[in-house]
Amino acid sequence: MALKATIFKCDLQIADMDRHYYQNHLLTIARHPSETDERMMIRVLVFALYASEQLSFTKGLSSDDEPDLWQKSLTDEIEIWIDLGQPDEKRIRKACGRAKQAVLINYGGKTSDSWWQQNQKILQRFDNLSVLDLPETQSKELAELADRNMQLSVTIQDGHSLVSSDAGNVDIHLEKRK
Repeated sequence: MALKATIFKCDLQIADMDRHYYQNHLLTIARHPSETDERMMIRVLVFALYASEQLSFTKGLSSDDEPDLWQKSLTDEIEIWIDLGQPDEKRIRKACGRAKQAVLINYGGKTSDSWWQQNQKILQRFDNLSVLDLPETQSKELAELADRNMQLSVTIQDGHSLVSSDAGNVDIHLEKRK
């Protein structure tokens, strides 16, 4: 018998002073059985960083044809394709070919550094790709905020993000690799 996804609810309040975006989102997040709290919370963080009315979670780990998050236009064109982790070059090429903008959030400590060293030259040819690195200490702290019913507040200013909940605060600074 296959394991089912665990459902998380999140009341996400976003104050993004860099983009002048102030909104409250009620999110229902399906965490795949193989997904960790760390990865799920990174998805929530990324939602806050790129939030818009059109941004949505996808099937994620359950599908090879979809990113973790995407923003589509009203004509169903993919405006932003967002993946997490260390995908292979073929997947990145697909993302860059299908979307106006592709974003990769790289995390995982030493494995993310090794992946970047191996793929840095290949990734330079994709003009519409951004690669951001989330330090391991910050992703681990973010995972500690995970709860089945979360109330999170994310404040974004000058490229820094502060994620707050009753469980604590995490200061996030993504390093721009590309």
